[in-house]
Amino acid sequence: MHDEPSNPDRSGIDGPILRVEGLSVSFPAVEEARKPTPRRHAVVDVSLDVHAGRTTAVVGESGSGKSVTALSILRLVRTPPARIEAGRIRYRRHDGGVVDLLSIPEKDVRAIRGGEIAMIFQEPMTSLNPVMRIGDQIIEAVRLHRRVSVKEARGLACRVLAEVGIRDAASRMNAYPHEFSGGMLQRVMIAIALSCEPSVLIADEPTTALDVTTQAQILSSLDALKTQRGLGILLISHDLGLVANHADSIVVMYAGRVVEAGPVGVILNRPAHPYTRGLLAAAPRIGDQRDRLRTLDTFLGDPSMFRVESGGRVFEAWWPSEDANHAHQDRGRLLDLGPGHAIRVHHPESLSTFCSPNPSPSPSKMDSPAEE
Repeated sequence: MHDEPSNPDRSGIDGPILRVEGLSVSFPAVEEARKPTPRRHAVVDVSLDVHAGRTTAVVGESGSGKSVTALSILRLVRTPPARIEAGRIRYRRHDGGVVDLLSIPEKDVRAIRGGEIAMIFQEPMTSLNPVMRIGDQIIEAVRLHRRVSVKEARGLACRVLAEVGIRDAASRMNAYPHEFSGGMLQRVMIAIALSCEPSVLIADEPTTALDVTTQAQILSSLDALKTQRGLGILLISHDLGLVANHADSIVVMYAGRVVEAGPVGVILNRPAHPYTRGLLAAAPRIGDQRDRLRTLDTFLGDPSMFRVESGGRVFEAWWPSEDANHAHQDRGRLLDLGPGHAIRVHHPESLSTFCSPNPSPSPSKMDSPAEE
């Protein structure tokens, strides 16, 4: 008798399946000669929710802390040298119990990682074993988390390959990674991630370096699976067009911090934070002839400034303060602007400055979902 976990429809569950609360992660600054070695904060006080049947997108430029946040959820950031400075990651398991992924033993995390929370990495060619057949790699993942025979695992692997759009899945099971295109390899990665019927899927730049047609096909597949399975998706991306069409809510990160978060329609149509507005303004818009001559705005400050110690002035340029010491010490706090919409500010009295109507349309008329 085989112990196969069922895949209940979790879309009706109240509250998030996954909740990240105040996550902070640091790394040692090894190139500096001072003793003790100072630490650099890659992620500071990050909070976000993932709900069943919905997609939460985390956006921001390179170096903003998106991937470190995603890897920390599954405790894939090596500690040491990394250190989880603070926070909780609460996950609602298949049996309904809630655990903090940062405090449970590693063996319990391994049971959840890949089985109940799966991840798609950025580069499929470096994530797959080049000398192992595609089917065997899926079978290995299935048997690691489910008590099934090799024959049963093979049948499941074939079904999940077909589910993500691989034609003639039975024969392609015997192919090696180098025989697949980039888009097909990304589908294989999705198949491996979904083979154990997870509740949460973390997709870290799942369409990087793929053509737009393949991107649309892969994201459409994920949307269909999200609806069919009640899957909660955490989508890491820098592509605002992709996010607008496939996410339900957006978390904007800069220099390791959440600077704005809210429903996708609100963030795209009424962005309150200057950084969010800058990201939207930088996106090319089809048919806008002015883009040929437009000079992109630049930001005061640099996301690499998170590398300084805890006293660094990351946001001071955006929120000038008469009290220099206050600006030096306070990195800002999230203030509620409405249902599910929050912005990080230093001084509440300056909030009206950032909440004026946004003059820039959302990028490329992307038919973003209606405001929630």
